[in-house]
Amino acid sequence: MSQAPQKLVVLATGGTGGHVFPAQALSERLQANGYKLVLITDRRGDAYSGTLGNLETHTVSASAVSGRGKLGKIKAVIKLIKGYFQARCILKQLRPDAVVGFGGYPSIPTMVAATRLGFKTVIHEQNAVLGRANRLLASSVDKIAASFEATAMMKDTDIPKASWTGNPVRPEMAALNEKPYQAINDGKINILIVGGSQGAAIFGDVIPAAIAALPEELRHKINITQQVREEQLNDVHNKYASIGMSPTLKSFISDMPNQLEKAHLVICRAGASTISELAAAGRPSILVPYMHAIDDHQTANGARICDAGGAWMIPQQDFNADMLADRLQSLIANPVMLTHAAKAAKKVGQPEADHRLADVVMNLVEGKSDSEQLKNGGEQRPAKKVKELQE
Repeated sequence: MSQAPQKLVVLATGGTGGHVFPAQALSERLQANGYKLVLITDRRGDAYSGTLGNLETHTVSASAVSGRGKLGKIKAVIKLIKGYFQARCILKQLRPDAVVGFGGYPSIPTMVAATRLGFKTVIHEQNAVLGRANRLLASSVDKIAASFEATAMMKDTDIPKASWTGNPVRPEMAALNEKPYQAINDGKINILIVGGSQGAAIFGDVIPAAIAALPEELRHKINITQQVREEQLNDVHNKYASIGMSPTLKSFISDMPNQLEKAHLVICRAGASTISELAAAGRPSILVPYMHAIDDHQTANGARICDAGGAWMIPQQDFNADMLADRLQSLIANPVMLTHAAKAAKKVGQPEADHRLADVVMNLVEGKSDSEQLKNGGEQRPAKKVKELQE
């Protein structure tokens, strides 16, 4: 008796880690469930490691349209059209059971081709605002997997096919969900400062000045681990040294799970992966959204966790040494506020997001009804509820 052929799922992703990591997490879950996977990406796909790096990979032409001049936009559109025909040929050969896109311009050619060819399709949105690529695709795909319980920029017709899955985080980050937040006692106060994949220059300018403005007795209770841009390392080191402090300064923090586990407070941007990791771990934070993010999606991301009581937001234009010093002094003087914020952050965390996202894809492939989706403890969001949350 011959075995049934493996179900084949194509993953369409590329660009930044925020788009790539959910694809990585989904690939691991689907492989564990016996699925065959193929990756379609842009030219940066050669650099992927882990499960994605081991997949059969096809590269198509793609380019961002936004943020370019008129000639640049024309060239980008030409590349996307070329990528569409490349992806169409690949998909016609593969005949996948489903195609999953993760937003960003590298996913557009493949997802447009998949919808035009009639394949089952899912898009995953990492941010609290539906991204421009996913907005283009939303009306044509079968399912939308959302990282946040309320996602802006969805049309009324998108809402019934949207599921709240959460945004997958690294397994070692998800494991922090089981480890309790250690409240501040009379000893040291651990502050973790991270600025995203590229660092945040403003953190290197403002935070040392804010720490310098604190009372000396309080200042010397603080342990700081800070991600600093390479070109700022010497300058930031000297600023701290001038007030008698020796923080851990790195251009890249390789042991983030360990640093997050022991942190009493995190100061950071509000990218999708950052917010998801803070929530999964249950760590309080001061968020400074990147003010030039497309559609100001970092502010929307931060608002979701702030509204739940898990963080405090300072807009970048208001982020200065005096304001930050006041906020730090207030929080450290009232550690119960940090403990409550840690609990609130954890309540909105989705450490099982990789399972939930895999369930959406597998149930679509297997033709199961919406009521059977998200078997790992999630739920299919009713349209009325999602719509109310958006409003």
